[in-house]
Amino acid sequence: MTAQIQEQQDSVTTRAIAVFCASSQGTGEVYARTAESLGRAMAAADRPLVYGGGSKGVMGVVSGAVLEAGGHVTGVVPYAMLKAGGEVSQVEGKDMHSTNRIDLKEKGRERVETIVVHSMHERKLEMAKRSSAFICLPGGYGTLEETLEVISWLQLGIHDKPILVLNILGFYDPLRELIRNGVRAGFITARNEALVHFVDGPSAHEEHAEFDWGAAAIKALDNWKRPEHSHFYDWTVRIGGMGQGKGDAWSGA
Repeated sequence: MTAQIQEQQDSVTTRAIAVFCASSQGTGEVYARTAESLGRAMAAADRPLVYGGGSKGVMGVVSGAVLEAGGHVTGVVPYAMLKAGGEVSQVEGKDMHSTNRIDLKEKGRERVETIVVHSMHERKLEMAKRSSAFICLPGGYGTLEETLEVISWLQLGIHDKPILVLNILGFYDPLRELIRNGVRAGFITARNEALVHFVDGPSAHEEHAEFDWGAAAIKALDNWKRPEHSHFYDWTVRIGGMGQGKGDAWSGA
């Protein structure tokens, strides 16, 4: 790899945002509108997208918006899903295999850089390594699990990157309350409530469909300040050896 190519890749990684979102569309138009707003704002801010690689559902909307606006997109896909023809919508069922396909040469998406990995864990790890921040849109079990895992990784010091949750129609209010309940119950240190930043939008939910969620997300990232938290682990140390250098914390995730 030449130094110029490496420099370009490093530049993409240092500005890229991993977006956790659904392979389903959701029941409200507001979710697609939010994804479009986010994709356009990321491209305008020269913020590459790293996501799960699907072309349908909210995944397809946000990646399509970035591509249409001239931005850079990287999709990370487990081989099992690629082999099966696509990521199944857990709402619409197995019939979605044929429509929610992962086609590496799909028309209009030829510029997507696709990374194929072996497992779901490797997918999350690769997305995290290639990104400088995380934005979480509404989604199902997979999206919720990704969101909680990167929060946990931040608490443990595996990464030190912003985590934003776009709280469309109050979707993530229960998560915020769950975190606060963990603080009240003595399972989460009070200062660690700040590890995740909620972007709430207008107080009137009927305004959420027209709200510029993308601009609000980029502004929140630009204004992000590292929260006060502590951890007690050096994730670069290895059995029988010294630390392996910057970035190797990910191999312990």
